[in-house]
Amino acid sequence: MRHRTTFMTRSILAGPGLATLLALGAGLGALPALADAPALAERLEVNGQPMPVERVVETPMEGIYQVRLENGESFYSNADGSYFLVGDLFENADQGLVNLTEQAKNQERVEALAAVPERDRFVYRGVDEPRATVVVFTDPTCPYCERLHETLPELNERGIAVHYLAFPRAGMESDAAATIQRAWCSDNRTEAMSRAQRREPVSGEICDNPVAEQYQLGMALGVQGTPAIILPDGRMVPGFVPPDRLADMLGLND
Repeated sequence: MRHRTTFMTRSILAGPGLATLLALGAGLGALPALADAPALAERLEVNGQPMPVERVVETPMEGIYQVRLENGESFYSNADGSYFLVGDLFENADQGLVNLTEQAKNQERVEALAAVPERDRFVYRGVDEPRATVVVFTDPTCPYCERLHETLPELNERGIAVHYLAFPRAGMESDAAATIQRAWCSDNRTEAMSRAQRREPVSGEICDNPVAEQYQLGMALGVQGTPAIILPDGRMVPGFVPPDRLADMLGLND
């Protein structure tokens, strides 16, 4: 039986927040030895400035912790905060390489999306009970979102329900954000969103709505473009996926 090994791969820094923080750490000194993850979360700092830590969790590697920042970025640290590593953590398990970092991200997405009530979503489903549900971060000005939307009847026919969340790529001051907000405030949200996806005008007032919150959620979950399809197990699939391939990913063609 082979010994299990855990290792990390280096990767490019995910965003300016983490890159800036780590760049500031040129003169980083080690903190006193810490006994647990909460202590590291409270005392982790760079050049005397506390880092915006959301949480710290242990990893299978003794003395190595995963640090998640408030902006959604993450890295790894030793117990006293004197060494940082950015990248993915893999386990060399009996069944092959297992990306533990991606597994953790998937679980975070599952938990975060479970907290979004159905009443805040644009829900498209068929007549029968869905066999699977995917969540899609969408922008009606995105050509591939329009292409995905055109396949909704087939997806629904296959038993795949599609729940849209808002992700206006150009930000909350964009025309796309205003269009999504008007669609959400319409009497018939799904029909209004369908008009938006067809590039037809959506009129009406803008009411209190969750669009900005969903946009922030998407960024925190690692969405970088649209459509971003989140499978039930938390895996994120970027871009347009044909219905047959999506059904395969969901195990519906077996």
